[in-house]
Amino acid sequence: MQRVYSLLGTEIVTSLAMLYLMLGAASFGVGLSLRAKPQSRLKQQVNAWWWIFPVVTLSLLLHPLGAWLLVLTIGALALRELAPIAGRRFALPAAAVLLATLALVAVWPQAGAWLPALAISALLAHFLGSRSAGALAWLLWLLLCFSTSFLIRYETLPLPPQQRLAWLFYLYVLTSLNDVAQFISGTLFGRHRIAPGISPNKTWQGLAGGVAVSLLLSLALGGYLQLAGARRLAVYALLLSLGGFCGDLMFSAAKRVLGVKDFSQLIPGHGGILDRVDSLVVTAPLLYLLITHT
Repeated sequence: MQRVYSLLGTEIVTSLAMLYLMLGAASFGVGLSLRAKPQSRLKQQVNAWWWIFPVVTLSLLLHPLGAWLLVLTIGALALRELAPIAGRRFALPAAAVLLATLALVAVWPQAGAWLPALAISALLAHFLGSRSAGALAWLLWLLLCFSTSFLIRYETLPLPPQQRLAWLFYLYVLTSLNDVAQFISGTLFGRHRIAPGISPNKTWQGLAGGVAVSLLLSLALGGYLQLAGARRLAVYALLLSLGGFCGDLMFSAAKRVLGVKDFSQLIPGHGGILDRVDSLVVTAPLLYLLITHT
């Protein structure tokens, strides 16, 4: 236990404990209210967080190695998800998947902005010209690996080690709970759709609920962790909430083109790994750029 406190710090450990308590309360409440519906999608979604939270917690405990392991796991699982969607030419053996992910994640942070931009732009141009599912699958994977590789870059921020880890924790919490708040707000109060042709469940009420919860959470968590002033934290909350929404909408549009509802059934109630981390594709590089340029 002493090692945990020395690695994460009292503030992060306390915040983690509060999150687990909140998850426990949510699980109990949902389980009680839906006891007659054991296969409820909402119950599945809440229960799935009981293994998502520990995975993220472990990555924090193993920091900075944990960030590498998390990015590699996401990249490898995403590539395996995209293979059957894109067709036989995209399929790769498991060993090749791991090696390809490791190579790409290792190269991305060292290459500067030009290589990722060139690769992604070339694939985008190819997809727009051919409408090929394979091209779109590769495009999604490259974009995912480029964006999640920023999780590794947080260790290079010119800040004390404790604060670098605190910012990473802040990113995980805000991205996850913004998604949850948008979903719950949209389910309870959603009336006016934003993009019915892409994602019929996305509503202005859901987006507003996500922004409101992100704002409160950013001020409370960011202030407790002593990350920044209230004005800066409020701006970050707004931009991250909108960024997470855009990431979700972008991958929803990709699923429409590919003709799938979910990328897989890896996470009960959530879909695949790409369905779960679509917001992070935008928020991970966005927060990094905000920290380094504000």
